[in-house]
Amino acid sequence: MIMKSGIVSCRKLLMVSTIFFSLCQLVYGQDTILNKYKLWVIKDVKTYKATVRNDPHKQMADVHRFIPTIDLDLRYASTNNFMHKKLYPPITTTYLRVAALIELRKVQKELAEKGLGLKIFDAYRPYYVTEKMWEPIKDERYVADPKKGSGHNRGIAVDLTIINLKTKKELDMGTGFDNFTDSAHHVFKQLPEEVLQNRTLLKNTMEKYGFKALDSEWWHYFLPNVEDFELLDLSFKTLRRLYLHIY
Repeated sequence: MIMKSGIVSCRKLLMVSTIFFSLCQLVYGQDTILNKYKLWVIKDVKTYKATVRNDPHKQMADVHRFIPTIDLDLRYASTNNFMHKKLYPPITTTYLRVAALIELRKVQKELAEKGLGLKIFDAYRPYYVTEKMWEPIKDERYVADPKKGSGHNRGIAVDLTIINLKTKKELDMGTGFDNFTDSAHHVFKQLPEEVLQNRTLLKNTMEKYGFKALDSEWWHYFLPNVEDFELLDLSFKTLRRLYLHIY
């Protein structure tokens, strides 16, 4: 009797899953095939546009156009990163969901009142790049497991620091970006008081506007409602074309 009940439950689960993905095809288009990790990763423009029609805050927007005063040092478009190679094509801006940019603009405004501002190292990251990053590290404290995907792939995570607006110099955070040691963790306190204060300023300001900190990286922040935003594997060229077309 238990075995029969189990079979019925499995059949019901399969039926529900089939209905769900059928609805996805009707609403979002044809890009509903799961990848090898059983994740739905949006790769085509039609499907992406359908999700944005349902929720305009999901639109991917140009960070520099949305927040003109923000500084960018896009490390993965250069060789100045832990992989020591270019993972992005030559780019002069990056992208985030509008939901994230609205809050990030508030952070920039508050810091500006203190003569400070933000510098971004990375924001949106196409899913295929996460797969490349995982191979040499395979440590979820520092690199997202492609079996789960990243907040960067969803357009709601950003790697950043604080700079002095007048000098453009970064505040001392104790380590550089992409430092995979305990000293980059938020709980690591064996640092000069100035460094601790700088980290606290960044953390408190980001959290004030709804971002959450990653415990192992002082520079990484993300919106908490991760599952509300789909994984994306759209190229920077595609996003640029879409954004210019809209505006």
